[in-house]
Amino acid sequence: PGDQSQCDWAHFGRFAVGKALRPLMAFVMVLSYSRYLFLRFYLGAAMSAFLDGHVRAFSAFGAVPRTVLYDNLRSAVLERVHLEHAPDAIRFHPTLLELSAWYRFAPRPVAVARGNEKGRVERAIRFVRERFFAARRFADLEDLNAQALAWCEGEAAERPCPEDRSRTVRECFEAERAHLLALPDEPFPATERVIVHTHKTPYVRFDLNDYSVPHTHVRRTLEVLATVETVRVLDGSTVIATHPRSYDRGAQIEEPGHIKALEAHKRAGRAHRATDRLHYAAPSAVRLLQLAAVRGVHLGSLTRGLTELLDTHGAAALDAAIAAALAEDAVHLPAVRHFIDLHRAQRGASPPIPVTLPDDPRVRELAVRPHELAEYEKLAQESPDERSAPSPDPKLAKPDDNSDNDGGNDPVA
Repeated sequence: PGDQSQCDWAHFGRFAVGKALRPLMAFVMVLSYSRYLFLRFYLGAAMSAFLDGHVRAFSAFGAVPRTVLYDNLRSAVLERVHLEHAPDAIRFHPTLLELSAWYRFAPRPVAVARGNEKGRVERAIRFVRERFFAARRFADLEDLNAQALAWCEGEAAERPCPEDRSRTVRECFEAERAHLLALPDEPFPATERVIVHTHKTPYVRFDLNDYSVPHTHVRRTLEVLATVETVRVLDGSTVIATHPRSYDRGAQIEEPGHIKALEAHKRAGRAHRATDRLHYAAPSAVRLLQLAAVRGVHLGSLTRGLTELLDTHGAAALDAAIAAALAEDAVHLPAVRHFIDLHRAQRGASPPIPVTLPDDPRVRELAVRPHELAEYEKLAQESPDERSAPSPDPKLAKPDDNSDNDGGNDPVA
């Protein structure tokens, strides 16, 4: 009694979560003497679920067996080398060794292709399939696990114990409990560690889904600490994000604070881009903004107003109006509007037709440096014949009779 338990995973089909179809896996642990059973379902057999199953099983037993027998699971055994005249060389998963040291049990894998060595857990899984899961109705995973716990503590515990059929499994378990190891003061932290990377966007990809991080942590190598219920993201030893774990596929799990900070950062970036655009399209705007800052003018409103004038009237008209306003020492938006209207009236131009630009920043923030208008006026003054006449080809031009000749050769008479 108390010497051994056997543990294994069992596949129970698929479970739909949003766009994902997750494997429904049962973690089963049975005490070899009393046959007392622990059963819990997970959406996959990841290390976090493997560890969580142990922690919950030992908690349900109220104690720990001295040995836990495993099949050659990847979560338990990383490498195994068969030796002819000595026990096999086995490299256990380091996280399993941490778990076993925490609870002071010895992990022991069965021999390769010797499923009969863990016959108790194999029969327990068959018992679960036939007596619990068959035709079972449940609303969700939480409901299924609540039913599984009630079944383990009820029907499964009241069956006759194979070691002593005069007693129930529950009665044998109560007798076995005294031989088990005591639980530690704190449960083992059932987390899996995964190295992740952020790229241009402030999200990390973990288990088919994207989790937000602060925008200040893009283009970095980070670490995910995941349990079956939560996902924490660390930069070094600092936790920068905590999210509920999603078992969907392609979902974005976001913390509102991350999104608000990102939006504020983008607004600030748009303000800088607007200033840069004004600087490129209308160089006089730089001096206007500098003087406005000195005189306490609200720069955000001034920048937005100048950008609207740029979109409506064009770079050349805006730059000329700003230069005129600066000449009058009028560093405010109404003065710039006044000179735009004045210059348009002097040219006899009609009012501009507003153009609605798309939100795409590649279009809205496009800046084109204007050419001097004198070049266009010169073209307008030329006659149609002058504009359409081809330019002479310099290669066909006839040399002057009085021009010098290279090489000292005289032209033939």
